[in-house]
Amino acid sequence: MSTSSERIILTIEDGVAEVRLNRPDKMNALDPAMFDALIETGQRLAREPDLRAVVLSGAGRAFCAGLDMQSMAGLGDGQGDAIAAGRLAARSHGIANRPQFACMVWRELPVPVIAAVHGVAFGGGLQVALGADLRYVTADTRMSVMEIKWGLVPDMAGMLLMRGLVRPDRLRELIYSGRIVTGEEACALGLATAVVDDPRAAALATARDIANRSPDAIRAAKRLMQVSEDGDGAAILLAESVEQDRLIGGANQREAVIANMEKRAAAFKPAS
Repeated sequence: MSTSSERIILTIEDGVAEVRLNRPDKMNALDPAMFDALIETGQRLAREPDLRAVVLSGAGRAFCAGLDMQSMAGLGDGQGDAIAAGRLAARSHGIANRPQFACMVWRELPVPVIAAVHGVAFGGGLQVALGADLRYVTADTRMSVMEIKWGLVPDMAGMLLMRGLVRPDRLRELIYSGRIVTGEEACALGLATAVVDDPRAAALATARDIANRSPDAIRAAKRLMQVSEDGDGAAILLAESVEQDRLIGGANQREAVIANMEKRAAAFKPAS
C-alpha cells in the first residue's frame, strides 16, 4: 500500500511502513503543513493493526534541514500559526504541544522506528530523527542542535529525547555552540546509532528483520525500554516551551534571525 500527501509519502509492505518526508526542494524543512503531516501519519500508523516497524527517511538530498526559514522569519510577529504567537506552553497533545508531538509521536508508536538520515538533520530535523528508536547515518551526514543560531533553545522534545543519549557536558557544548557534527562524530556522541553507506537501505533491512520477529515480543520490548528510560517527561516538555516562549520575539532573537538573513555578525544586547 502506498499513499501520499502534500508533505509525506507513506508506503506499507509486509508490516513495514516507510514514512518519507517529501519536500525535497526545501530539504524537507518543517512548516505547519509538515508538522500536521508528521502527526497525522504517526497517528494513522498507531491504528495499523499489523504494523511491525517504521522507517523515517527524507526525499532528495537531505533528511530534514530544520524549521522552514520563512516560518522562522515570522516568529514573534504575532500573526499566523500558534508557534509564532507565544502559545507554545499550551498543551495540545497530552503532555506535548504540536511541534513536540511531531517528534514524540514516533517515540510513542508501539513498534520500533528507525530514522535513515542523510545530508543534514539540523535543529527540528534532528529532533524528528531523535523521536526514532534508532538512527542510521552516513559518515558525512551533518547534524546540529542548531537552535542557538537563531537565538533559541531546542523545544521540539529534544531535551527529553537527547536525555541519556549524550553525556551531559557534551550535550551542553552542542546546545551552547550549535556546532555541526559529522555522522561519525554523531555516532561517537550518541546522537546516531550506526554509520552506514546507505541509511535508507540499512534501515529498511533492519525493519524487515524486526518484522520477522514476534510482534508481541517486539512491542513488549519497546514498552519496557520506554519504562526504563522515561522520567518526568511532562516537566521537561513544559520547560522547553516556557523558555522558548520567553525567547521568541525578543530583541536578541529577532537580531539572530535578521543577522542570519543579512549574512552579517549579530549585535546582541545584554541578556534581559
